[in-house]
Parts: sequence; C-alpha cells; structure tokens
Amino acid sequence: MQALVKAVFALIGMSLLAYVAWRWQINGWPSLLWVATVVLMMTIRAPFADKTKTNEITERTSVSVERGLLILVSFGGTILPLTHLATGIFDFANYQLPEWAAGGGGVLLIFGLWLFWRSHADLGRNWSVTTELHEDQQLITTGVYRTIRHPMYSAIWILFLIQPLFVQNWIAGLSGPIAFAIMYVLRVPYEEKMMRERFGEAYDDYCARSGRILPRL
Repeated sequence: MQALVKAVFALIGMSLLAYVAWRWQINGWPSLLWVATVVLMMTIRAPFADKTKTNEITERTSVSVERGLLILVSFGGTILPLTHLATGIFDFANYQLPEWAAGGGGVLLIFGLWLFWRSHADLGRNWSVTTELHEDQQLITTGVYRTIRHPMYSAIWILFLIQPLFVQNWIAGLSGPIAFAIMYVLRVPYEEKMMRERFGEAYDDYCARSGRILPRL
C-alpha cells in the first residue's frame, strides 16, 4: 500500500511538472530551469536512496523534528512553487528580472547539481535522508568531504538560492531558501553532535581542518 501511495504521488508530481513545462511561455523560460532542477535532484538522489534501504539503523535523532523539517522543505522548495507555476495563484507577487540573471543562475545550477551528485557519491551507503547512523557507518573525509563537512548542504544552498532567479515570485521564489534556512539552522547542530558522539576525537580533528559548508582557509 505504501508503495502504491508513493507511486500515485510521484505520478501526480511528474504530471504537474509537465504542466508547468507546458506553461513556460506564461511563466517565462527560467521556469524550465526550475523544472530541470527538481527533476535532476530527484534523479540524482534516487539510486543512492535505493542502496541505503538495507542499512541496519542503530541510532536516529529527533525523528519527529526531522519529519517536520523535511515536510517544510518539500513544501517550500517544491510544492508551493509548483502550485504557483501550474496555476498562477500568486501572480500578484510576481517580479521580472533581466534574462542575464536567470542565465547566471543556470551556470550556478550546473555546479550545484554536480556538487549534489558528488557529495552523494562520496558518501555512498553512509548517506541517509534523515539524521541516523547505521551499523557500518564510516566517517568520510575524502573527496568533496576533505575540506567541507557538509558539501551536500552547500549544494542545496546553491540550488535553493537560485530558485528566486527561476521562479520570479516573492512568495513561491523565496519559499525554498527560507524553508531550507530553517532546516539548516535546526538540523546541523544535532547532526554534528551525533557524529561527535560516534567518532569522538576523530570527528573533532576533522572539524578543526574543515568548514561546514565552505572550505576552511
């Protein structure tokens, strides 16, 4: 039953994305870049999520808070802008940027998606949607994690901060970065606390030579 519900929601979501793409002349061509962002993020993450299904979880942190934050980010980053672009419900809050602004966002989009993929690839089975540890959890300090502790958050910051360049609306455009900012501020401290409790001095040493979302100079 759960699989069926997920399939139905996925079908509805993809149908709405297709409708938004069809309305690109109304919303402007930057909206197509937003559609590409959503589709590619889901495509990148799907195989890694599938690989972690067999992980034996040994610890989870703040489960109810996690669910609330994930719902918040899903709403602000996908559902609300998708609803607006499909229906024009927030047209009263539209604004218009010069084309070069969206073009610059497209360049950042390429880098953000690469970093999003690379951070998943470097973590492998150590990645999870929620804050949790599994039986064979490892502390990854190589690849893009060599100088940045949370490169996946760095990538998501990039992808959400360019959302207002593609969804040019004060409500639907800013909902993504605002929602993710709330999640980032609340989630990172207890995520790092859990890692510190698991890996001890090794994690402290790693923190000393790395930055959270930017390399430590």
